[in-house]
Amino acid sequence: MSVRTLRRQALAIFRCALAAADPAAAVARHLARRDFSRFRRIYVIGAGKAGAPMAQAVERALGRRVTTGLVNVKYGHVARLRRIELNECGHPVPDERGAEGAARIARIAESAGRDDLVICLVSGGASALLPSPAAPLTLAEKQAATRLLLASGADIHELNAVRKHISGLKGGQMARLAAPASVESLLLSDVIGDDLDVIGSGPTAPDVSTFGDALRILERYALLKRVPAPVRERLERGASGEVPETPKPGDPMFAHVRHTIVGSNRLALEAAARRARESGFRTLVLSSEIQGETREVARMHAAIAREMARTGRPVKPPACLITGGETTVTLRGGGLGGRNQEFVLAAAIDIAGIPETVVFSAGTDGTDGPTDAAGAVADGETLRRNPDARRYLDDNDSYHYFQSLGDLVMTGPTNTNVMDVRIVLVGSGKWASGAKR
Repeated sequence: MSVRTLRRQALAIFRCALAAADPAAAVARHLARRDFSRFRRIYVIGAGKAGAPMAQAVERALGRRVTTGLVNVKYGHVARLRRIELNECGHPVPDERGAEGAARIARIAESAGRDDLVICLVSGGASALLPSPAAPLTLAEKQAATRLLLASGADIHELNAVRKHISGLKGGQMARLAAPASVESLLLSDVIGDDLDVIGSGPTAPDVSTFGDALRILERYALLKRVPAPVRERLERGASGEVPETPKPGDPMFAHVRHTIVGSNRLALEAAARRARESGFRTLVLSSEIQGETREVARMHAAIAREMARTGRPVKPPACLITGGETTVTLRGGGLGGRNQEFVLAAAIDIAGIPETVVFSAGTDGTDGPTDAAGAVADGETLRRNPDARRYLDDNDSYHYFQSLGDLVMTGPTNTNVMDVRIVLVGSGKWASGAKR
């Protein structure tokens, strides 16, 4: 099986994962099973990269029953709508348009009455796309804290624990605004474990994290003295009981809140595995919960690729290994890239010389870090085509490395987000015959 064929197969497997994560179809399936006749008015609010197709599905299902709505989406992630407005704003660092949209969304939630329904659409990116700095914090101060956390290597659970405690909407506070109305939250999960309070920083979910947790996270990454002083002071005041905590599990206000996860990484991986098996690969879905430092995760995947090529374990070639989840990158250089591109570059170094082996990784949202690529693809001959891989990796410059080879994965905005999909393909066990790295 040629490397060119394996590369095509990897992309086809990834596209099947994307199709399974279609947010419009997922929302439509859910709404078809629900009866909304008892509600006087229906409002639609939310945020996320998949907000546009999710809102489209609501409009198609409920039509004129929708009173009004507003959803914050990432720039360029839009669609044609009639009754629900889309507000384009900044991600991953929030901007003024996001803050303005969040304020309007809060007003819609507050306007709902006891006989009304608030449908809240939440997908990946919602934490950044729904910025509502808790008074007296400014957006600039929240932006600074977000940038520091993104560059620190903190995972999404840690990042969102801090975000919830410097926000006026996250961590169940949106549900507090909407009470006593009923709330129906439809979630497209982009977090490990599908925790309701972590997806989009849980605007309508009970929050299990505390101000004290947020402080400890900043201490863990040596950020406590680097974040803006007002951020640190708010967290300290909250930890000492001077600022009210976010709503916790058991709060009566959640009695009228319903959460449904309509799409997830696990569902996407299952679809990818079906396509791989149909294409003739012996397939193993290792985990949908892979996390940790990107380079270390890449080395683990490369080690499994070498083992499959040499011994046929854990899967005999032609073999396909699939994993999902979301890794983190600790920035050391000044280059351009994202976690998927960095994963593939680090893996490419370790699979150099292995025949008929391909490593592919891409974000289901179509964007990887601050780039226009979803990810990248490499094989055992990649380093022969550009031997400077280590230098690019040391500078966190995976984008320009793969751009020079034409090996970036470019999908454009996919209007979904269920974390990342990683694919390792080994076409044969020829390496086991005595070839060495």
